[in-house]
Amino acid sequence: MPDPLRVLVLGSGGREHALALALARDPGVGEVHVAPGNPGTAEVATNHAVDPLDGAAVSGLARRLGVDLVVVGPEAPLVLGVADAVRAAGVACFGPSAAAAQLEGSKAFAKDVMDIAGVPTAAARLCRDLDAVAAALDHFGPPYVVKDDGLAAGKGVVVTDDREAALAHAAGCERVVVEEFLDGPEVSLFALTDGRSVRAMQPAQDFKRVGDGDAGPNTGGMGAYTPLPWAPPDLVEEVTRRVLEPTVREMARRGVPFSGLLYAGLALTAAGVRVVEFNARFGDPETQPLLARLRTPLGRLLHAAATGTLGEEPELEWSDDAAVGVVLAARGYPGTPTLGDAVTGLDTVAATGASVVQAGTAYGPDGAVVSSGGRVLTVVGTGADLAAARAVAYAGLERLGLEGSFHRHDIAEAAALGQQEDR
Repeated sequence: MPDPLRVLVLGSGGREHALALALARDPGVGEVHVAPGNPGTAEVATNHAVDPLDGAAVSGLARRLGVDLVVVGPEAPLVLGVADAVRAAGVACFGPSAAAAQLEGSKAFAKDVMDIAGVPTAAARLCRDLDAVAAALDHFGPPYVVKDDGLAAGKGVVVTDDREAALAHAAGCERVVVEEFLDGPEVSLFALTDGRSVRAMQPAQDFKRVGDGDAGPNTGGMGAYTPLPWAPPDLVEEVTRRVLEPTVREMARRGVPFSGLLYAGLALTAAGVRVVEFNARFGDPETQPLLARLRTPLGRLLHAAATGTLGEEPELEWSDDAAVGVVLAARGYPGTPTLGDAVTGLDTVAATGASVVQAGTAYGPDGAVVSSGGRVLTVVGTGADLAAARAVAYAGLERLGLEGSFHRHDIAEAAALGQQEDR
């Protein structure tokens, strides 16, 4: 038996807490560290007050701890080259280089890769001024799709029938990509890769709009669920063949191999699968329900991807259960959220069968857990089907208290009734 892995996870959100939870229950992992972490990660790992954007500080911490693997959670450290710094220090790292992370960091770069690789996606134009934006809007017509070319924490996209609103969004960005609207439901499909081999995860779907019935502005995500009973049975195979593998091959051909987590945001259109966007890391909130169902030990998988041996790993194993995650958001989100309010009932949720994945939380002056971000936490429920998983998740939410907080009441509701979730 190999020695248990020592793993350092970078980040402080829900994605990182979910990763820490999955690693902590992996018998092949001996130690889990998180930098900087949150009160939730502190329950299953050792937190360290280190800035995840500081490559030198992260590398120094990794070497002091003697970790075998660093897992980069958020996108910003990847684009800034933290994974490069860690690898230069002689430590294995799960996460792409700064050059490869441009698949997420630049919509224009991603479009070029897809074009050369023959990956199906929406027609698009890169625009550097408002005259070009106006011409592109007129070319594609409504609904208008305008995307900030750079990182925008999941909120850099506007889809609207209002031409003036589309122009206003573009005016606030240095460069934008304007593209044709893709009809059909959207699906998230994650894949692990070492730059050569690909291991796709199961599809999930998240809910971007802030309110029930997809009302209101876009957010970072108000909930997610998996599996998708309405999705085509060959979806994972098709996306692996037509999207993931060609993209990984093209990145290697360019001399910027992509290793880590390749996230394909997809639209299942009337004309077939189309890529909406790529991300270079685990998505939030899809990671929370996905990892609740993953049966393959996570530490081994991430280490294999980081060390170029993923091709030796078998296909992933999954629970037959369904999983639903519902986000509890602070008052004011997705605008300016109210921070510093106490989160109560955390120790009572487990009695319902649900679990809590903390995101925007911190310790208050008295040591109690308080809100520190717009998306405060995700409650995850599992069950024999989506209806059962929803019941568990919402029962867990009822145990929690946070003044002025809110959540969506319809996460996975249509899918649990056997209907397609059109988002």
